[in-house]
Amino acid sequence: MAQLFEDTVLKFPVLIGDIGGTNARFAILTGPHADPKEFPIVQTADFATIDDAIQTSILDRTSLRPMSAVLAVAGPVEGDEIRLTNCPWVVRPKTFFGELGFSELIVLNDFEAQALAVVALGEPHMEKIGGGTGEALASRVVLGPGTGLGVAGLVHAVHTWIPVPGEGGHMDIGPRTERDYAVWPHIEQIEGRVSGEQLLSGRGLVNLYRAIARTDGKEAVLTTPAEVTAHALDKSDAIAVEAVEMFVTALGRTAGDLALVFMSKGGVFLTGGIAQKIIPALKTGAFRRAFEDKAPHSHLLSTMPVYVITHPLAALAGLAAFARTPALFGVETHGRSWSA
Repeated sequence: MAQLFEDTVLKFPVLIGDIGGTNARFAILTGPHADPKEFPIVQTADFATIDDAIQTSILDRTSLRPMSAVLAVAGPVEGDEIRLTNCPWVVRPKTFFGELGFSELIVLNDFEAQALAVVALGEPHMEKIGGGTGEALASRVVLGPGTGLGVAGLVHAVHTWIPVPGEGGHMDIGPRTERDYAVWPHIEQIEGRVSGEQLLSGRGLVNLYRAIARTDGKEAVLTTPAEVTAHALDKSDAIAVEAVEMFVTALGRTAGDLALVFMSKGGVFLTGGIAQKIIPALKTGAFRRAFEDKAPHSHLLSTMPVYVITHPLAALAGLAAFARTPALFGVETHGRSWSA
């Protein structure tokens, strides 16, 4: 795998971008040893296309002229029209050359970038949520509730860290407790099913809040994830408190499932703004109980550490590490790399 990437050398300056359903974050890396020059966060809803956003928010505001770009997008990377799952933007790589002036473009899945960040960032940017000590070269898994639910694995082989992207956020998630069975029928479905994203995302938290209110015949007065989180943490709304508790438990169950899939003895890493905001709720014990409740492998799960990545621009840190030294990472670029 490492042999495939020895000839991958990006031309500096390199534009790096982490593009989610709601926000897009960009920076320019001027050289292999330089710190990224960061730009203000872009709201995807403010621009009709990604091309407009890059031109207006980046290129028009700096004299730096990026030669290459490495973008991480929230959705599967396929073909010459890459559609984001929770955003109307479409990445058309060939327009980057004529209209924006780039000579090279690599497009990755956004959680590949988050997986790379696990290697690029150190302990100062992580908050531990129980478990033992992770094995240095063991497999890892990254998941993050945000606009959607992102999932990626990270495995080490032939002296190389290899990110494993996927769409694990769309796995089914079902009820477990008697209370779950009462609430689940009121959760908004997509074509008859409840996926991880329908619970473990910003809108998922609101879905849970509304479903609990309907179950108990009460009025759902809160309408945004931020409101639900705030009222839960200060315990001013009983429905919000239960919604966050159910969210944390479901996140623990899902994280534990993925830890078993990847045998994540190197750790499980939670990323994104929601995880950072609910660290106090994650530390109450409900998350770890759900994470470890995996008989007959409960003891195995109890040894696996879980971390919340607290760096505000973790994906950009991962992309910067890749842009500096692509050969150190087993990132498959076939079909995801374009040049002028």
